[in-house]
Amino acid sequence: MADSNDVRTTPLGLYDRRDRDGVTGIEITALALTAVWLLLAGGYFLFAGAEGTDGIRFLLMLMTLFLPVAMIWVAATAARASRVMREESARLQTAIDAIRHAYVSQAQAAAGKPDAPSQTISKKLDDIAAAQKKAEATLAMFTSTRVPHPNMPPLQQRSVPTGNDQPALALGTPADALTPPLSNADLIRALNFPETAEDQAGFNALRRALKDRPSAQLVQAAQDVLTLLSQDGIYMDDLRPDMARPEVWRRFAAGDRGRAVAALGGIRDRSSLALTAGRMKQDPIFRDAAHHFLRLFDKNFARFEPGASDTDISDYANTRTARAFMLLGRVAGTFD
Repeated sequence: MADSNDVRTTPLGLYDRRDRDGVTGIEITALALTAVWLLLAGGYFLFAGAEGTDGIRFLLMLMTLFLPVAMIWVAATAARASRVMREESARLQTAIDAIRHAYVSQAQAAAGKPDAPSQTISKKLDDIAAAQKKAEATLAMFTSTRVPHPNMPPLQQRSVPTGNDQPALALGTPADALTPPLSNADLIRALNFPETAEDQAGFNALRRALKDRPSAQLVQAAQDVLTLLSQDGIYMDDLRPDMARPEVWRRFAAGDRGRAVAALGGIRDRSSLALTAGRMKQDPIFRDAAHHFLRLFDKNFARFEPGASDTDISDYANTRTARAFMLLGRVAGTFD
């Protein structure tokens, strides 16, 4: 049975240590050359000319005897190191080939079994789940306490009843005809969304806004874009836009576009603008949601402006929904 010290473990298995550390042909050749040289040189100095041995002659004799021996063993050491390097290179190449073969075999096995689990797919699913949890956390304080209107599906279904979908009451009166009109204060409060989970006034205003169909559409669209923007770390509370005067907002409600209402694009945060522009180009879902939100904001503000005071317009422009409009409108070129 071999001694455990004679065996060395490598990534490719076990090999005999004596193959590396024992006496090889290189050492035997060096020993033979050393013995031959010492016999020849020693015999020469012993029998040919040993008369008169001063210091210099003795030093030359030693150099003649041992300097070639040193050169022989330097050459032997270099030859041994070269052999070891070649062996290690061969082992490394064998290991690389084995890893490549195992990878190819695994890939072929996975291709032959479409239902086999894939680590890459699992990682992508985990990333999607993490993003979904982040979005759910953003929506939690809205969806957990809101009481749905009996004639409107939940927000998550992203559908708003239109036209003939409304149930009729007796004598043909629409269901929303008996609902009191939404006040400007409630609309502004709803478009800013509740501040915290304890903001009961904000939730009450949001419930009342969701009973008004045009306002409910805008609230849903704003909620969608705010959630999508939060996935890139863009939050409306972090933005500090340059606020436009109410007259500019009134011109916007009247239909002016471009440079006439350029002051509305008051978002100057370069990182938010760059991230939003990149998302707008690369993500078709985000682009569709943004354009849908911009259209609804346009319609809703045109409906809101005639009965609003300058103070109401200023408060409207300072909501989270209006800040999202400023950001997306500037990226979409509404103010160019």
